Amino acid sequence: MDHSGSIKMTGGEMIARMLQLHDVQVMMGMGGFQLLPMYDAFRRFNLRHYLVNDEKTAVCAMDAYARVTNKPGVCDASLGPGATNLVTGLVESFNAGIPLISLVGDTNRDHSWKNMTQECRQSEILKPAVKELIRIERLERIPEMVRRAFSVAASGKPGPVVLDVPEDVCHGEGEITEAHFQANRLVKRVPSQRCRPEAREVERAADWLAKARRPLLLVGGGIHISEAYSPLLELAENNGIPVGHTISGKGAIPCSHPLSAGVFGRYSRIANDLIQSSDLLIVVGCKLGEIATKRFQLIQPGVPMVHLDIIPEEFGRTTPADICLLGDARLGLEDLAAAVGDKAEKARAARREYVAEIPERMKIWRQGAESKLRSAERPINIARLYEELNAVMPERSVLVADGGFAAHWGGLLYDTKSAGRMFVANRGFASIGYGLPGTIGAKLGAPDRAVVGVTGDAGFNMMIGDLETARRIGLPLVIIVVNNSASGYVKALQHLLYGSEGYQSSDLSETNFAGVARAMGCEGVRVEDPGDLRRVFEEVISGSAGPVVVDVVVTRDPAQMLPGVDNRIARIEKGDRIA
Repeated sequence: MDHSGSIKMTGGEMIARMLQLHDVQVMMGMGGFQLLPMYDAFRRFNLRHYLVNDEKTAVCAMDAYARVTNKPGVCDASLGPGATNLVTGLVESFNAGIPLISLVGDTNRDHSWKNMTQECRQSEILKPAVKELIRIERLERIPEMVRRAFSVAASGKPGPVVLDVPEDVCHGEGEITEAHFQANRLVKRVPSQRCRPEAREVERAADWLAKARRPLLLVGGGIHISEAYSPLLELAENNGIPVGHTISGKGAIPCSHPLSAGVFGRYSRIANDLIQSSDLLIVVGCKLGEIATKRFQLIQPGVPMVHLDIIPEEFGRTTPADICLLGDARLGLEDLAAAVGDKAEKARAARREYVAEIPERMKIWRQGAESKLRSAERPINIARLYEELNAVMPERSVLVADGGFAAHWGGLLYDTKSAGRMFVANRGFASIGYGLPGTIGAKLGAPDRAVVGVTGDAGFNMMIGDLETARRIGLPLVIIVVNNSASGYVKALQHLLYGSEGYQSSDLSETNFAGVARAMGCEGVRVEDPGDLRRVFEEVISGSAGPVVVDVVVTRDPAQMLPGVDNRIARIEKGDRIA
């Protein structure tokens, strides 16, 4: 090949070459005629691409892959229904700030709007779901447009980008020089670039922090995008500041750390009480949305607040901030720690009694929850399920939690043992059905770590066909099905609002999912006795040749289904009743 001259290749081959240059390791999707030259190039270039049984699996799996690697996930879909099946997953990535590239086939431009098979206004449907939709109109601009897609996906607040590829562009052949094939190394993972908040505002925040008696850090999912674990822990330890987190922010510091206040918001151990008594809240990488603020009622007016975020539009959206620090979480926390400087030691000493409250409060909370965490009830109490998971999950393992109960119970009860994205929950859109594909994607991104997914039976039913995908790939992962024979969250809310006579369209058939798994060529284990949980979890997590489904038969009592291990459902605020 003459690097100084031109090369003849198809559009699909150009796309594949650019993906190689951006260090794309794995892709998922479902092909159609429009993108077949790209698939052919994948084959010839030995690029790892996996067929899925539903396009939602591809986009959700690559979302989870991006979360555990901080590299853009890549998926693809065919024209029309393939493209529209991506929407839910794309909105998840968009809301959560997860970098994703989605390649979507489109009609031949010579015949567009002539009732082509499966033709629809897919660009108009997809555009609101992504940071940017890029339509490739000219063959020779493919390298430029792919570079643009990665740049947008990985910059600022990361997010999904759609590359819309007309059939004739992908199938067409053109002359192009080797010089066109370049990649920006900065956009191969996130954050692609970092910016610091204004120094004057950092100094103001440091002065407030030095004087506060009961400061509290409230951390969201942005801490993972920035990988700001070390400066967060340093600031917390050196200054004596407890750390609360959202469901997405779990793992900001190890849950076992004496400064960890656990999750705050709709579900809380001790963090909500600390918020009420705090005289300074430092919010980092958190949107302070409905769940985190108990429908905007948790944080009372007048409590001083410092808000550090990469997106200025989030400042004051739900809760007024007194000091707004616009910048990367890692750099902002480093600067804040540096600005406090020598004042930290004195402040930490003054907060000694305050800091000592945290493990003591946690101990009291656990004593109150002990009967549920150790429950011998049959069917199994969900709290007991998570208690046994805490006991056996390895330190660097990953737990993927589906939308609904899996994430809510996991956010409240699951304990990460080290800092990092060890708990993956789709809180951007919180749709059910994420559990299985998310576990597949997390295992592809972390092949050397134990990866376990928790999903409900309703969510598992949605995506059960892609258990075949996990088997075909040969992924040694574990899927725990929380089997309550219901759309449990809806049924629990109906119980709360209308009592035991108010159930409508919330019950499912009793299904043995372990038997289903075995029929699909996977390993399946059904657990009905809580005394068997730990043994089974130890066995399946320690290693297997392929996917394992653990079907856990949990309580059918709707009054026991909502997280909050004391089960005093009547205490849920009226404004919290509608999820």
